[in-house]
Amino acid sequence: MMNVVTLMGRLTADPELKTTNSGLSYCRFSVAVDRDFTKQGEDKQADFINCVAWDKRAEFISRYFSKGSLIALKGSIRTGSYTDNSGNKRYTTDVVIDNVYFTGEKKDSSSSYSRGSSSRPSENNSSSRHDSAPAPTYSSGDDDDFDTMNADEDLPF
Repeated sequence: MMNVVTLMGRLTADPELKTTNSGLSYCRFSVAVDRDFTKQGEDKQADFINCVAWDKRAEFISRYFSKGSLIALKGSIRTGSYTDNSGNKRYTTDVVIDNVYFTGEKKDSSSSYSRGSSSRPSENNSSSRHDSAPAPTYSSGDDDDFDTMNADEDLPF
């Protein structure tokens, strides 16, 4: 069985970080994803996909993304149901986020990050630099930065 969703679109509103009664962080948000084609003479259409992120991913999204930000997401579809205040049964479909990625062009090239800028690190490497020193690159490293591997050892990937 497989339940994998990959989306790229724009946030329809600022994601708001909330906390459950047990103290777990989460945020719900919607992503507008353009459809690939339109009929001649019609406006471009989009689908609005409801998403939810938990714990560190929720904190990351609420910190670095804002309304209109281009975002790429990987996750899975979860369905659920509840009874509203009027006693009606309601059904939900959400994408539960597993991975988050920045997309698009950098908005500014300075080392300071502004909310919604795509120049920040990806969620998988979310440690941000607050000093003005440039980030290290492969060309700025020296031999002391690398470990020597024995040729008989297995590769770590």
